[in-house]
Amino acid sequence: MTMPENRLSSPHERFDARVQRRSAAVLKRRVIEQERRQLELALDWARDDDAFERVAAQIVAARRRFILGAAKSFTYASLLALDLSAGLANVTLIDGTIVRPLDVLSDVRSSDVLVAISLSRYRRYTVDMALQFAKAGGTLIVVTDSPDAPLVQHASERIIVSTESASFANSPTSVALVIHLLATLTTASAKGAGRRLAERDRLAESLDLYVEN
Repeated sequence: MTMPENRLSSPHERFDARVQRRSAAVLKRRVIEQERRQLELALDWARDDDAFERVAAQIVAARRRFILGAAKSFTYASLLALDLSAGLANVTLIDGTIVRPLDVLSDVRSSDVLVAISLSRYRRYTVDMALQFAKAGGTLIVVTDSPDAPLVQHASERIIVSTESASFANSPTSVALVIHLLATLTTASAKGAGRRLAERDRLAESLDLYVEN
C-alpha cells in the first residue's frame, strides 16, 4: 500500500514519492509552484494568527530566553537566537556543547522561557529537554509542524507551521517566516532594543567587523 504523501516521515520515503524518476525541469517547476502556494498560505495564516503576538509578549517578559533545536531544527534555532540577541539581552542558544541541557535544567526559574523548535522527525533530545524544562517551572513555547507533535500539549504557547513540499526535504519557507516575525515583533516591543541595536552598530564600526562596499 502506498503511504499518503502528507504522512511520509523520512527523506528516503519522500525521495521515492516525490523526486525519483523526474526530470530536473519538471522537478524544479513542481518545487517552485509548491513553494509559491506555501508562501501565499503562510502569509495569510500568519496575518490572522494572534499566537505570534502572544509568543512575542512572553519572550519579552522573560528574564532569560533559551532557544533549543536539534539536527535541521538547530539551524532555525540558531537563526532565531541570533536575531533575538540583536535587540534583547539574556538570549541563549542551547547548542549541547558550550551551553548544555544539564546546565540549563539545573537552574530553571519561573521567569525563564524556552523556545523549542521541534519539526518532524522529532528528535528525542529536544523533546526530553523541553519536557524537563516545563516540569521545572519554566515557560515552554513550541514551534512545530503538527498539532499531534510530542511537545504541543505541554507548551504554554505553540505555533504550528506547514512544511509541505514537493521535494524530499520538508519546506523551510513557513519556518523562516515564523522566525522572522517572532524576532521582529519581540524586538519591536522590547524596552531598550533601539539603544542596544545602536550600541551594536557603534561597536561593529569600532571593531571594524564588516567589509564596506
